[in-house]
This record gives sequence, C-alpha cells and structure tokens, in this order.
Amino acid sequence: MASESNPPNTAKELRAVPSVFVGMSDANGFEEGASGSQGDPRVLIAMNVVLSTVFAATIVWGLSVIGAAELTAINVATGAILLFALTYAITLQ
Repeated sequence: MASESNPPNTAKELRAVPSVFVGMSDANGFEEGASGSQGDPRVLIAMNVVLSTVFAATIVWGLSVIGAAELTAINVATGAILLFALTYAITLQ
C-alpha cells in the first residue's frame, strides 16, 4: 500500500486510495450515469428563464443603441418570453 509520502504506483494502489474526486476506475460508471440522466426539469427551466432574460436584455439594449427600440422592462420581458418559448419548444423535440 502506498504511504502518504509515496504516491501510488499501481492501479490496485490507486483504487485503494480514498478520494472525494472520481478516480480513473470510476470513469465508466460516471459516463453511464451521466448519459442516462435527464436532469432536473426545474433547473433546466430556471436556466432557460435566466439566460433568456439576459439575452433579451442584451438584444433590446442593442436595439436601443441603434434607435430601433426603447430599453424598457416591458420590451425585455416580451423578448424574454419569446426566447423562453422558442427554446422550450425546440428542446422538447
């Protein structure tokens, strides 16, 4: 067994070392778990809301710079709702 001063030299010693990180021996298990996971829909919806709002604010700000629209909360909210609906519809497929 490897001591604290000597790093593990073999795969057997590496598997015996306790760690909070995923080791090389767990790579297949992690890959299987990650590929089969759909994620929490609430997290996906929250990320969609935040990112759609930020992107809509950026678009409305850019339009206000060129004089095509005013930078108001209603314009940002409208853009965010449209972007949210579009991305939600696309990701359902």
